[in-house]
Amino acid sequence: MPWWAWGAFFVFIAGMLALDLGVFQRNAHAVTMREALGWCAVWGALAVAFGGIVWWWRGGEAGQQFLAAYLVELCLSVDNVFVFILIFAFFKVEPRYQHRVLFWGIIGAVLTRGAFILVGVGVIARFHWVLYLFGAFLVYTGVKLALPSGGDDEVDPGKNTAVRFFRNHFPVSESFHGENFFVQLDGRRVATLLFIVLIVVETTDVVFALDSLPAVLAITKSGFIALTSNIFAILGLRSLYFALSGIMQLFRFLKIGLAVILVFIGVKMLAERWVEISTGTSLLVIGSVLTTSVLMSVLIPQPPSEKK
Repeated sequence: MPWWAWGAFFVFIAGMLALDLGVFQRNAHAVTMREALGWCAVWGALAVAFGGIVWWWRGGEAGQQFLAAYLVELCLSVDNVFVFILIFAFFKVEPRYQHRVLFWGIIGAVLTRGAFILVGVGVIARFHWVLYLFGAFLVYTGVKLALPSGGDDEVDPGKNTAVRFFRNHFPVSESFHGENFFVQLDGRRVATLLFIVLIVVETTDVVFALDSLPAVLAITKSGFIALTSNIFAILGLRSLYFALSGIMQLFRFLKIGLAVILVFIGVKMLAERWVEISTGTSLLVIGSVLTTSVLMSVLIPQPPSEKK
Protein backbone atom coordinates (compact mmCIF):
# COMPACT_ATOMS: atom_id res chain seq x y z
CA MET A 1 0.00 0.00 0.00
CA PRO A 2 1.54 3.39 -1.00
CA TRP A 3 2.68 5.69 1.80
CA TRP A 4 0.33 8.47 0.73
CA ALA A 5 -2.69 6.23 1.36
CA TRP A 6 -1.58 5.70 4.97
CA GLY A 7 -0.83 9.41 5.33
CA ALA A 8 -4.18 10.53 3.88
CA PHE A 9 -6.10 8.14 6.12
CA PHE A 10 -4.42 9.30 9.33
CA VAL A 11 -4.72 12.98 8.39
CA PHE A 12 -8.46 12.44 7.83
CA ILE A 13 -8.86 10.60 11.16
CA ALA A 14 -6.89 13.27 13.03
CA GLY A 15 -9.08 15.97 11.49
CA MET A 16 -12.28 14.20 12.51
CA LEU A 17 -11.04 13.70 16.07
CA ALA A 18 -10.00 17.35 16.34
CA LEU A 19 -13.43 18.39 15.08
CA ASP A 20 -15.13 16.08 17.57
CA LEU A 21 -13.20 17.14 20.68
CA GLY A 22 -12.35 20.73 19.75
CA VAL A 23 -15.73 21.82 18.37
CA PHE A 24 -18.61 19.48 19.27
CA GLN A 25 -17.28 18.41 22.69
CA ARG A 26 -15.48 21.60 23.75
CA ASN A 27 -17.67 21.89 26.84
CA ALA A 28 -18.20 18.84 29.06
CA HIS A 29 -21.80 17.68 28.87
CA ALA A 30 -23.89 14.54 29.05
CA VAL A 31 -24.25 13.09 25.55
CA THR A 32 -27.92 12.74 24.61
CA MET A 33 -29.37 9.75 22.79
CA ARG A 34 -30.06 11.93 19.73
CA GLU A 35 -26.47 13.18 19.62
CA ALA A 36 -25.08 9.67 20.08
CA LEU A 37 -27.25 8.21 17.31
CA GLY A 38 -26.22 11.08 15.05
CA TRP A 39 -22.52 10.34 15.56
CA CYS A 40 -23.17 6.60 15.12
CA ALA A 41 -24.70 7.41 11.74
CA VAL A 42 -21.75 9.67 10.84
CA TRP A 43 -19.07 7.10 11.68
CA GLY A 44 -21.07 4.29 10.09
CA ALA A 45 -21.54 6.29 6.88
CA LEU A 46 -17.83 7.19 6.80
CA ALA A 47 -16.87 3.53 7.24
CA VAL A 48 -19.20 2.40 4.44
CA ALA A 49 -17.94 5.20 2.19
CA PHE A 50 -14.34 4.23 2.90
CA GLY A 51 -15.20 0.61 2.13
CA GLY A 52 -16.65 1.79 -1.18
CA ILE A 53 -13.41 3.62 -1.98
CA VAL A 54 -11.40 0.49 -1.16
CA TRP A 55 -13.75 -1.57 -3.38
CA TRP A 56 -13.36 0.85 -6.28
CA TRP A 57 -9.58 1.24 -5.85
CA ARG A 58 -8.42 -2.26 -4.87
CA GLY A 59 -11.23 -4.45 -6.19
CA GLY A 60 -14.28 -6.28 -4.88
CA GLU A 61 -12.34 -8.76 -2.74
CA ALA A 62 -10.57 -5.99 -0.82
CA GLY A 63 -13.84 -4.08 -0.41
CA GLN A 64 -15.61 -7.16 0.97
CA GLN A 65 -12.70 -7.83 3.33
CA PHE A 66 -12.96 -4.30 4.71
CA LEU A 67 -16.72 -4.54 5.27
CA ALA A 68 -16.46 -8.01 6.87
CA ALA A 69 -13.61 -6.90 9.14
CA TYR A 70 -15.50 -3.74 10.08
CA LEU A 71 -18.63 -5.73 11.00
CA VAL A 72 -16.63 -8.14 13.15
CA GLU A 73 -14.87 -5.30 14.97
CA LEU A 74 -18.21 -3.56 15.45
CA CYS A 75 -19.60 -6.72 17.05
CA LEU A 76 -16.60 -6.91 19.36
CA SER A 77 -17.11 -3.23 20.21
CA VAL A 78 -20.58 -4.01 21.53
CA ASP A 79 -18.92 -6.20 24.16
CA ASN A 80 -16.69 -3.23 25.07
CA VAL A 81 -19.80 -1.17 25.75
CA PHE A 82 -20.93 -3.54 28.49
CA VAL A 83 -17.53 -3.29 30.21
CA PHE A 84 -17.52 0.51 29.97
CA ILE A 85 -20.91 0.54 31.70
CA LEU A 86 -19.44 -1.52 34.56
CA ILE A 87 -16.36 0.72 34.84
CA PHE A 88 -18.27 4.00 34.92
CA ALA A 89 -20.78 2.58 37.40
CA PHE A 90 -18.01 1.25 39.64
CA PHE A 91 -16.26 4.65 39.84
CA LYS A 92 -19.51 6.66 39.73
CA VAL A 93 -18.34 8.82 36.83
CA GLU A 94 -20.77 11.62 35.97
CA PRO A 95 -22.24 11.31 32.44
CA ARG A 96 -20.80 14.70 31.38
CA TYR A 97 -17.22 13.46 31.96
CA GLN A 98 -17.59 10.04 30.35
CA HIS A 99 -17.02 11.30 26.81
CA ARG A 100 -13.61 12.74 27.73
CA VAL A 101 -12.49 9.44 29.23
CA LEU A 102 -13.68 7.49 26.20
CA PHE A 103 -12.08 9.97 23.77
CA TRP A 104 -8.58 9.60 25.21
CA GLY A 105 -9.13 5.93 25.92
CA ILE A 106 -9.92 5.33 22.27
CA ILE A 107 -6.87 7.31 21.15
CA GLY A 108 -4.80 4.87 23.19
CA ALA A 109 -6.77 1.94 21.76
CA VAL A 110 -6.02 3.09 18.19
CA LEU A 111 -2.27 3.17 18.92
CA THR A 112 -2.30 -0.16 20.76
CA ARG A 113 -4.35 -2.05 18.19
CA GLY A 114 -2.37 -0.49 15.36
CA ALA A 115 0.83 -1.89 16.83
CA PHE A 116 -0.80 -5.27 17.48
CA ILE A 117 -2.14 -5.58 13.94
CA LEU A 118 1.05 -4.53 12.17
CA VAL A 119 3.09 -6.93 14.30
CA GLY A 120 0.52 -9.68 13.74
CA VAL A 121 0.61 -9.26 9.96
CA GLY A 122 4.40 -9.54 10.04
CA VAL A 123 4.33 -12.63 12.24
CA ILE A 124 1.79 -14.41 10.03
CA ALA A 125 3.82 -13.57 6.92
CA ARG A 126 6.82 -15.37 8.48
CA PHE A 127 5.07 -18.10 10.47
CA HIS A 128 1.83 -19.19 8.79
CA TRP A 129 1.13 -21.81 11.48
CA VAL A 130 0.36 -18.99 13.93
CA LEU A 131 -3.02 -18.72 12.15
CA TYR A 132 -4.04 -22.07 13.61
CA LEU A 133 -3.23 -20.85 17.11
CA PHE A 134 -5.35 -17.76 16.46
CA GLY A 135 -8.17 -19.95 15.16
CA ALA A 136 -8.12 -22.20 18.23
CA PHE A 137 -8.07 -19.13 20.49
CA LEU A 138 -11.13 -17.65 18.76
CA VAL A 139 -13.08 -20.91 19.07
CA TYR A 140 -12.19 -21.08 22.77
CA THR A 141 -13.17 -17.44 23.29
CA GLY A 142 -16.47 -17.90 21.47
CA VAL A 143 -17.42 -20.99 23.48
CA LYS A 144 -16.46 -19.29 26.75
CA LEU A 145 -18.48 -16.20 25.80
CA ALA A 146 -21.57 -18.33 25.13
CA LEU A 147 -21.44 -20.00 28.55
CA PRO A 148 -23.50 -18.41 31.36
CA SER A 149 -20.39 -17.75 33.44
CA GLY A 150 -18.39 -16.40 30.51
CA GLY A 151 -17.96 -12.84 29.37
CA ASP A 152 -17.29 -9.69 31.31
CA ASP A 153 -19.46 -10.05 34.42
CA GLU A 154 -16.28 -10.87 36.33
CA VAL A 155 -14.60 -7.55 35.54
CA ASP A 156 -13.53 -5.80 38.77
CA PRO A 157 -11.86 -2.42 38.10
CA GLY A 158 -10.74 -2.29 41.72
CA LYS A 159 -8.30 -5.19 41.12
CA ASN A 160 -6.66 -3.67 38.04
CA THR A 161 -2.91 -4.32 38.17
CA ALA A 162 -2.02 -1.15 36.25
CA VAL A 163 -4.05 0.96 38.70
CA ARG A 164 -2.32 -0.59 41.71
CA PHE A 165 1.09 -0.01 40.12
CA PHE A 166 0.25 3.61 39.30
CA ARG A 167 -1.03 4.30 42.84
CA ASN A 168 2.21 2.92 44.28
CA HIS A 169 4.38 5.23 42.16
CA PHE A 170 2.34 8.41 41.75
CA PRO A 171 0.17 10.49 44.12
CA VAL A 172 -3.54 10.05 43.40
CA SER A 173 -6.50 12.08 44.61
CA GLU A 174 -9.43 10.02 45.86
CA SER A 175 -11.95 12.35 44.24
CA PHE A 176 -12.89 13.85 40.88
CA HIS A 177 -11.78 17.36 39.93
CA GLY A 178 -14.11 18.18 37.09
CA GLU A 179 -12.83 16.90 33.75
CA ASN A 180 -9.15 17.19 34.77
CA PHE A 181 -6.84 14.20 34.74
CA PHE A 182 -4.18 16.00 36.83
CA VAL A 183 -4.37 18.87 39.35
CA GLN A 184 -2.05 20.75 41.73
CA LEU A 185 -2.78 19.93 45.39
CA ASP A 186 -0.60 21.18 48.26
CA GLY A 187 2.13 22.18 45.83
CA ARG A 188 2.42 18.86 44.03
CA ARG A 189 0.97 17.40 40.86
CA VAL A 190 -1.66 14.75 41.60
CA ALA A 191 -3.62 12.39 39.36
CA THR A 192 -7.37 12.59 39.75
CA LEU A 193 -9.78 9.70 40.04
CA LEU A 194 -10.83 10.40 36.45
CA PHE A 195 -7.30 9.48 35.31
CA ILE A 196 -7.58 6.19 37.21
CA VAL A 197 -10.77 5.50 35.25
CA LEU A 198 -8.84 6.21 32.03
CA ILE A 199 -6.14 3.71 33.04
CA VAL A 200 -8.80 1.03 33.61
CA VAL A 201 -10.41 1.76 30.22
CA GLU A 202 -7.03 1.60 28.45
CA THR A 203 -5.87 -1.63 30.07
CA THR A 204 -9.25 -3.28 29.56
CA ASP A 205 -9.04 -2.54 25.84
CA VAL A 206 -5.71 -4.38 25.67
CA VAL A 207 -7.60 -7.52 26.70
CA PHE A 208 -10.20 -6.92 23.99
CA ALA A 209 -7.40 -6.41 21.46
CA LEU A 210 -6.38 -10.04 22.02
CA ASP A 211 -9.71 -11.07 20.48
CA SER A 212 -9.63 -8.33 17.87
CA LEU A 213 -6.25 -9.22 16.37
CA PRO A 214 -6.92 -12.86 15.36
CA ALA A 215 -10.50 -12.03 14.32
CA VAL A 216 -9.51 -9.36 11.81
CA LEU A 217 -6.46 -11.28 10.53
CA ALA A 218 -8.72 -14.25 9.80
CA ILE A 219 -10.53 -12.06 7.29
CA THR A 220 -7.66 -10.18 5.67
CA LYS A 221 -3.87 -10.37 5.59
CA SER A 222 -3.64 -6.75 4.43
CA GLY A 223 -2.30 -4.54 7.20
CA PHE A 224 -4.00 -1.49 5.67
CA ILE A 225 -7.47 -3.08 5.55
CA ALA A 226 -7.08 -4.68 8.98
CA LEU A 227 -5.99 -1.43 10.61
CA THR A 228 -8.44 0.93 8.91
CA SER A 229 -11.45 -1.30 9.59
CA ASN A 230 -10.36 -1.61 13.21
CA ILE A 231 -9.92 2.14 13.63
CA PHE A 232 -13.32 2.95 12.11
CA ALA A 233 -14.99 0.50 14.51
CA ILE A 234 -13.10 1.92 17.51
CA LEU A 235 -13.86 5.54 16.62
CA GLY A 236 -17.56 4.76 16.49
CA LEU A 237 -17.34 3.07 19.87
CA ARG A 238 -17.90 6.23 21.95
CA SER A 239 -21.14 7.03 20.16
CA LEU A 240 -22.17 3.39 20.33
CA TYR A 241 -21.65 3.44 24.10
CA PHE A 242 -23.89 6.47 24.64
CA ALA A 243 -26.52 5.08 22.26
CA LEU A 244 -26.64 1.61 23.83
CA SER A 245 -25.74 2.18 27.50
CA GLY A 246 -29.35 2.78 28.52
CA ILE A 247 -30.85 -0.10 26.54
CA MET A 248 -28.00 -2.62 26.53
CA GLN A 249 -30.01 -5.12 28.59
CA LEU A 250 -32.62 -5.31 25.80
CA PHE A 251 -30.14 -6.88 23.34
CA ARG A 252 -29.38 -9.95 25.42
CA PHE A 253 -28.79 -12.21 22.39
CA LEU A 254 -25.97 -10.02 21.00
CA LYS A 255 -23.44 -11.84 23.17
CA ILE A 256 -24.58 -15.20 21.76
CA GLY A 257 -24.36 -13.76 18.24
CA LEU A 258 -20.83 -12.55 18.91
CA ALA A 259 -19.89 -15.99 20.25
CA VAL A 260 -21.20 -17.64 17.06
CA ILE A 261 -19.25 -15.19 14.89
CA LEU A 262 -16.00 -15.80 16.81
CA VAL A 263 -16.42 -19.57 16.54
CA PHE A 264 -17.20 -19.31 12.81
CA ILE A 265 -14.08 -17.20 12.17
CA GLY A 266 -11.96 -19.53 14.30
CA VAL A 267 -13.16 -22.61 12.40
CA LYS A 268 -12.55 -20.77 9.12
CA MET A 269 -8.92 -20.20 10.15
CA LEU A 270 -8.43 -23.80 11.27
CA ALA A 271 -9.95 -25.26 8.11
CA GLU A 272 -8.52 -22.89 5.51
CA ARG A 273 -6.00 -25.50 4.32
CA TRP A 274 -8.80 -27.87 3.33
CA VAL A 275 -11.91 -25.70 2.89
CA GLU A 276 -11.87 -22.27 1.25
CA ILE A 277 -14.59 -19.94 2.52
CA SER A 278 -14.83 -16.81 0.39
CA THR A 279 -14.91 -13.31 1.87
CA GLY A 280 -18.41 -12.84 0.45
CA THR A 281 -19.64 -15.93 2.29
CA SER A 282 -17.99 -14.74 5.51
CA LEU A 283 -19.63 -11.33 5.11
CA LEU A 284 -23.03 -12.99 4.58
CA VAL A 285 -22.65 -15.21 7.67
CA ILE A 286 -21.48 -12.34 9.90
CA GLY A 287 -24.27 -10.03 8.74
CA SER A 288 -26.92 -12.75 9.10
CA VAL A 289 -25.84 -13.73 12.62
CA LEU A 290 -25.70 -10.10 13.74
CA THR A 291 -29.14 -9.34 12.27
CA THR A 292 -30.67 -12.51 13.73
CA SER A 293 -29.32 -11.82 17.23
CA VAL A 294 -30.75 -8.29 17.18
CA LEU A 295 -34.14 -9.43 15.87
CA MET A 296 -34.35 -12.24 18.44
CA SER A 297 -33.56 -9.73 21.20
CA VAL A 298 -36.37 -7.47 20.03
CA LEU A 299 -39.00 -10.08 19.15
CA ILE A 300 -38.57 -12.62 21.97
CA PRO A 301 -39.85 -11.26 25.30
CA GLN A 302 -37.45 -11.37 28.21
CA PRO A 303 -38.51 -13.89 30.88
CA PRO A 304 -39.71 -12.17 34.08
CA SER A 305 -37.12 -14.12 36.11
CA GLU A 306 -34.28 -12.45 34.10
CA LYS A 307 -35.54 -8.91 34.53
CA LYS A 308 -33.84 -6.78 37.13
